[in-house]
Amino acid sequence: MLGELVRGALAGAAGTTALNTATYLDMAIRARPSSTSPERTVQEVEQHFRPVPGEDASARDNRRQASGHCWASEQGGVGAVYGCVRAKAARAPLPVLALAAGVTANAGSTAPMSALGVTDPREWTAESWLMDLVPHLAYGLVTALTFDAFAGRRDRRS
Repeated sequence: MLGELVRGALAGAAGTTALNTATYLDMAIRARPSSTSPERTVQEVEQHFRPVPGEDASARDNRRQASGHCWASEQGGVGAVYGCVRAKAARAPLPVLALAAGVTANAGSTAPMSALGVTDPREWTAESWLMDLVPHLAYGLVTALTFDAFAGRRDRRS
C-alpha cells in the first residue's frame, strides 16, 4: 500500500504540472490574468487563525500570494489518495479513473474556497466552469496515465 501511495503522490505531481501548464496556456491564449482566489483564500484563513508574518505590507502580500499558490498545488495529495484507490479498483477503466481524479482535484480546491466564502460555484458561468474543469481534467488524465506507467515499469521488473 505504501508503494501505491508514493506512486500516487508522484503521479499527482505530474498531474499538477499538467494542470499548471493547461492553466498558463489558457492565460496566454486568452490574455487573462491569474486567479486571485488562492490568495483571497489565504486572507480568509488569516481571519480565522493567524496572520501571515511579514516586516511590512509588501512582504505579507508576497507571502500570501506564494502561500495561495502552494495551497492551490495540493493535488499531489489527491494523487496519493488516487494511488490507494487505484490499487483497489484495478479493473476500473482508465478514463473513469482519470475523470474521478480530475473531479476530486477540482473539488479539493473549490470546496475550501466555497466554505470560506471566497467563491460560489453555483454562480459561475459556463465559461468559468470550463476554465476551471479543463485543467483539472488534464490533471486527472496525466495522474492516471503516470500512475499506470509507474506500475507497468515495476511489473516488468518483477
